[in-house]
Amino acid sequence: MKRTLLVLSLGLVAGTTAHVGWFAAKRPAPVDSLDTQLAWIRTQLDLAPDQYRQLKHLHEQLGPRQLQLAAEVERLRAAFARFERERREAGEVDFLEVARAAADSRSLDRECEASARQLVSAATRVMTPEQRQRYLRLLAPALKDAAADQPL
Repeated sequence: MKRTLLVLSLGLVAGTTAHVGWFAAKRPAPVDSLDTQLAWIRTQLDLAPDQYRQLKHLHEQLGPRQLQLAAEVERLRAAFARFERERREAGEVDFLEVARAAADSRSLDRECEASARQLVSAATRVMTPEQRQRYLRLLAPALKDAAADQPL
């Protein structure tokens, strides 16, 4: 009886260890690192190590500006949400403030577009013609959506 309990206990410990070990080994990498975020481009475009290093450097250079623009976009979204909330609750709108925010939004849209264009342009200079074609094909839906968002 003792031997059976010992074998079952050891089997349970071994199974648990194997289970935990397998999940630890298969855990995906954290998404917050630049390497993880750029991993798709490495595999999709079959980049050489030197090309990947150059693209990573480009993203590191332009990353702080991109983050700054993203924060500004979020600030403007919050402002427009506040305007809408005030309109519903008070029934009043400060048209000058809304006009200023709309002008800021248009200016920010132009900056975001220019920054994205700069990044795409610099990235395509690192690629071979075949990689460039695949890259632009991958980005086509996002570029098309960005063009559709532009006011006429």
